[in-house]
Parts: sequence; C-alpha cells; structure tokens
Amino acid sequence: MKQIRPDQVQQRLEAGEPVNIIDVRQPSEVAQGKIRGAVNIPLGLLEFKMNELNKREEYIIVCQSGGRSSQATAFLEYQGFKVQNMAGGMNEWDGETE
Repeated sequence: MKQIRPDQVQQRLEAGEPVNIIDVRQPSEVAQGKIRGAVNIPLGLLEFKMNELNKREEYIIVCQSGGRSSQATAFLEYQGFKVQNMAGGMNEWDGETE
C-alpha cells in the first residue's frame, strides 16, 4: 500500500497541484475541520460511492489517525484505483482546514 506523509500532501496543495482527497471519517468528525477541498465519503459508504470515482485519477485517503484510511486504501486499491494513504491522518495534519 502506498503511503504519503501529511507534509507531502501540504506541499502538493501549496504548489497548486491538482490533488483529490477523500476523507473517510464520519460527518461529525469532518465538521471539526477537514483539508480544504477534501470530499467526505464515510468508510461505511465507500463501497456504494466508489462508482463516483475515476480510476484514471489518483486519490489520497484520509481519516483521523490512519486506520480507517488504510482500510479504505486497501479496498480501493483492490478495486483498481490509484490511491495513497495519508499516514497519521488528521492527527498529523498541520495545514489549513475548512
């Protein structure tokens, strides 16, 4: 499974690179703050929403600490998506949130 560090995600965002971020936390957790531009798809709904994703694009998967995003990354990778898990999750995120 591919991993990416929060500081690497932040560098890509600051450089203006197009970055697709999926936050798999619950809406109540996301309400506390999420990475700007991240799309919230709770882990339990991912199987039903993955048809909205494009297999030609790369996605960075985020949760609170890295556990749920690891599960989501493994699942999506198995389904043929290009995905990376953000190690440490939002607990390690120092960047801007919305």
